Amino acid sequence: MADDTGTKRSCNVPEKTKLHMAMLALQFGYAGFHVVSRFALNMGISKIVFPVYRNIIALILLVPFAYFLEKKDRPALTGSLLLQFFFLALIGITANQGFYLLGLDHTSPTFASAIQNSVPALTFLMAVALRIEQVRLNRKDGVAKVLGTVSCVAGAMVITLYKGPTIFGPAPIHQQTPVLLTLGDANGKNWTLGCIYLIGHCLSWSAWLVLQSPILKKYPARLSVTSYTCFFGLVQFLAIAAFFERNAQAWLVHTEGELFSVFYAGFVASGVAFAVQIWCIDRGGPVFVAVYQPVQTLVVAIMASIALGEQFYLGGIIGAFSIITGLYFVLWGKSAEQKFIKQTATIPSTNGEHGDNRTANPTKSSLAQPLLNSTAENV
Repeated sequence: MADDTGTKRSCNVPEKTKLHMAMLALQFGYAGFHVVSRFALNMGISKIVFPVYRNIIALILLVPFAYFLEKKDRPALTGSLLLQFFFLALIGITANQGFYLLGLDHTSPTFASAIQNSVPALTFLMAVALRIEQVRLNRKDGVAKVLGTVSCVAGAMVITLYKGPTIFGPAPIHQQTPVLLTLGDANGKNWTLGCIYLIGHCLSWSAWLVLQSPILKKYPARLSVTSYTCFFGLVQFLAIAAFFERNAQAWLVHTEGELFSVFYAGFVASGVAFAVQIWCIDRGGPVFVAVYQPVQTLVVAIMASIALGEQFYLGGIIGAFSIITGLYFVLWGKSAEQKFIKQTATIPSTNGEHGDNRTANPTKSSLAQPLLNSTAENV
């Protein structure tokens, strides 16, 4: 596809190619975050200290951009808006990141990434419950969205309730019999509990995506909303730390590995990745960005196998396949719905009130690409 202007031709790289390259780099960046977080937990870093430092770094990166780029676009702050930002932070940062780390501690990076593929379907389900999204079962797109949601939920249940035999792993295989409802192991890890935490993480994330929409209508400065949310999330984690992390040694970074983990989480996964993803959503659209999500799961599986010696279990693979299949059903349904809305919007209103209703009150999309970090936003 040719570039829009002649000046861009000198770059010799079409924008579509740049988008694909950026999305691949983004998935590698997010995949690295899963593995790096697991490394940090293995090194014994506190599950409270880690998100505190992560959000401090993210906030330092976000605030200057929010201040200068949105200086003329920010509406006046009110007490009601601050309360809504606080509530957004409670759901989208404190619960979201807290449940993620608790779940990752009991499971593995691969399955944490696999379960995250259910976020678009869960977001759609919540939007339907709140009547932000409509389901038309008399059309293929409506049926596809429902089937996709069911498939995602079923996949998450399989991962949670059925671990299964080890079918591949670099370490010796000790277990070949199916395991249902694994209660724990010698290291105190509880697979089922970890998956429940990760489902809580996905539910928090989905609720955050849905609830951002009405707030962004009142305060349409996305970087500023994200900065305020990040700030309140940091305050909430500090309040939690005051009760549950009073050991001064836990706040010290003891090794270079811990320092790298914290820096990667805050700078790469919450800062750079946020900027790249916003650009990709702006140029390629949320559906284009969401389609790349399963690539991250594959990259995480490869990285975790090499770096952590992670094994692959039958239940996780079956569940991941079901979730990814459901993801594409939901995305196809959203894409088909958007095409239908555009087509009906271009048809002259010659069919009486039906035509008027279609053009005056189109269905508004609530499904946005789920960003894997605290700096995500709904578009």
